[in-house]
Amino acid sequence: MSKQSQTPQYLAAVDLGSNSFHMVVARIEDGHIHILDKLKEMVRLGAGLDKQNRLSKEARQRALACLHRFGERVRNFPPGTVAAVGTKTLRQARKSRRFVEKASQALGHPISVIGGKEEARLVYLGVSHSLVAEEGRRFVMDIGGGSTELILGENFEPLHLRSLNMGCVSMSLKVFRNGDLSKNAWAQAKTAAHLELRPVRRYFQRADWASAAGASGTIKTVGSIVQALELSPYHITLDSLYEIRERMIAAGHLDKLDLPGLKAERKPVIAGGLAVLMATFEALRIKTMQVSDGALREGLLYERLGRSQSEDTRLKTIATVQQRFQISTRHAKRINRTAHHLFSVCEEAWELQPEDAELLYWAGSLHEIGLAVSLSGYQKHGAYLLDHADLPGFSYEEQDGMSVLVRCHRKKIAKGLLRKIPAAKRATLLRLAVLLRLATLLHRSRKDETAIIKEVVAQADGLSLCFAEGELDRHPLQLVSLQQEAIYLQNVHFILRFSS
Repeated sequence: MSKQSQTPQYLAAVDLGSNSFHMVVARIEDGHIHILDKLKEMVRLGAGLDKQNRLSKEARQRALACLHRFGERVRNFPPGTVAAVGTKTLRQARKSRRFVEKASQALGHPISVIGGKEEARLVYLGVSHSLVAEEGRRFVMDIGGGSTELILGENFEPLHLRSLNMGCVSMSLKVFRNGDLSKNAWAQAKTAAHLELRPVRRYFQRADWASAAGASGTIKTVGSIVQALELSPYHITLDSLYEIRERMIAAGHLDKLDLPGLKAERKPVIAGGLAVLMATFEALRIKTMQVSDGALREGLLYERLGRSQSEDTRLKTIATVQQRFQISTRHAKRINRTAHHLFSVCEEAWELQPEDAELLYWAGSLHEIGLAVSLSGYQKHGAYLLDHADLPGFSYEEQDGMSVLVRCHRKKIAKGLLRKIPAAKRATLLRLAVLLRLATLLHRSRKDETAIIKEVVAQADGLSLCFAEGELDRHPLQLVSLQQEAIYLQNVHFILRFSS
C-alpha cells in the first residue's frame, strides 16, 4: 500500500533488553548499512521485576535515565528513522504501557513492545546479515536477559522460530541468586533449563542444519572466555563450556570468580547464561557454535531499511494472512481505496500521520478475517484472531490497533474497546474506525460502484458527507445504513452528518 519512500541517510536502533540497553547508529550508503556508533548500558531491567511482575521504581529510574542519554544522540533524527523495541521484561511487566510512554518521551522516539517470535525473527535477520552466506540451513541462538530465542533459517529467511522463557538474568536470579556456584546450584540450573527446552528439543534435534551461530551478551562473553583460556581457536564447544563451569565450581562463589575475558558488568549474570547455553548444547546436540556480531538491534536496522525500500515484512504478513483465511482481496482493495480517499480528505483537519494511514490499510485488508469463524459477530472473531496471532513485522501496539479497528468496523462501538490503546491515540483511532466503517458501509453491496460523494468535511467532533444530488435516493440501502450509522456513532460522541 505504501508509497515508495526515500531511503534515509541515517538509521538508529534501540534494544531495551532485560539485562542491558543497546543503541546502534548507522549511515546508509547505496542500500548498505555502515555502523557509526554503539552505546550500551547495564540497566538490569529484568532484575527490577518483583513476584507480581511489577517494575521497581529504581529499575524504572535507571531505564529512563539511560534512554534520556541515548535520546541526546538521536533527538534530531527524523520520525521513522529510530526503531526502538522492548522485549521480555516489558512483555511481562504489569501496567507497562505508562512506563513505555514515559520511556518514549525520554528517548524522543516511539518505543514498541514486540512478541517473542518477532524478537526471534529480528535476531535472525541481524545474525544472517552479519555472517558469511553459506549453503544449507543455519541454527541461531540468542540468550537475552529474560528469554532465549532459537531460530532455524536459510539465507535471510527464518523458517522456525521459538522463544523460551529463560535467560541469563532470570536463570541467575532463580538459581544463582546469592552468588552460589556449587555443584548443587549447577544441577538445579541444568534441570530448569532442560525442562524449558523439552518441548522444542525433538524438532531441533531432527532438523538438518549446516552451522550454528550465537548472538548477544552471554554468548559473546562465553566466546571471549573460550578464546582467552585457549579452549578452542574459533568456536564454542560443549567441552569448552564444561571447562568454564568447572572453573566456576572451583571458585565456589561469584565474589571469588576470576575468569579471563569476563567483564565485571557481565559477572552477575554469567552463571545463568552459561547454564542456558550448556543445556541447549546438550539438548539439541550442538557440536560447535560460532559467535555473531549481529543481533536484535542490527535486525531492527535491516528491517527499517527494508521498509524504506518497499520490502516491508508487514505487507508480506498481510498478504499471507489474507491467503490463509481466504479473505477476498478484491473486496479488501475496494474498501481500502475508499478508506484512503476519505483519509486523504480528513488528513490535514484531523492531523493524521503516515503511520495512521498504514494502520487503516492493514485493518481494511483484514477486516473480514473473522468470517473464517462465523458470519454472526465476525468483527469480534476477527479482533480475537488478530489479538492472538503471530504477525511477523508487527509490534504489540500495531497489532492492538489493528484488532480494535477490525472490532469497531461495524455494529455498535463499546466505549471500553478503546481502553487498550494509549490515551493519546484514542481520538485518532476512533476517527480511523469511522473511516473504515464508512468504507465498508458504502460498499455493502460488494460492488465498486457506490453513492457519489461530492464533498467531505472533517470537524473536531465529527464528519459531514455531502452526496451528489439524487444519489441517496438511488441508493436507499446506503441511506438507511447511514442513518443507523449516525446512531451508532452518537454513542461514542462522534457526529455523522450527511445530505444530498
